[in-house]
Amino acid sequence: QEQLVESGGGLVQAGGSLRLSCVVSGETFRTRNVGWFRQGPGKEREFVAAIQWSGSSSNFAGSVKGRFTISRDNALNTVYLQMSSLRPEDTAVYYCGADRLRMRVGIPTSSGAYAYWGQGTQVTVSS
Repeated sequence: QEQLVESGGGLVQAGGSLRLSCVVSGETFRTRNVGWFRQGPGKEREFVAAIQWSGSSSNFAGSVKGRFTISRDNALNTVYLQMSSLRPEDTAVYYCGADRLRMRVGIPTSSGAYAYWGQGTQVTVSS
């Protein structure tokens, strides 16, 4: 079973940057899409970005497109979320999830497609 651990969150001023990391244990990491989701205070969990298992394509929520990038290093079993030009509305707990299917065609944006989750890392953006 996959286990995920997020890190890299913190407090940053608006306009600043952070890089989140998601380390995935398990032998099937290289065959699973990995997504980032976030949940702000009083809000539902929402899709942020995801990267295909091969690393050849990615998908972003409209609210972060052009500001966030996603990458993966399969040798290190790690997925990164580089966040730039951060805004107060980006404040949330950020979670990474691994796709319940292996080698899925396409990149799902629904949290239901992801079966394995980390504990989350807090990102706070001050104005």
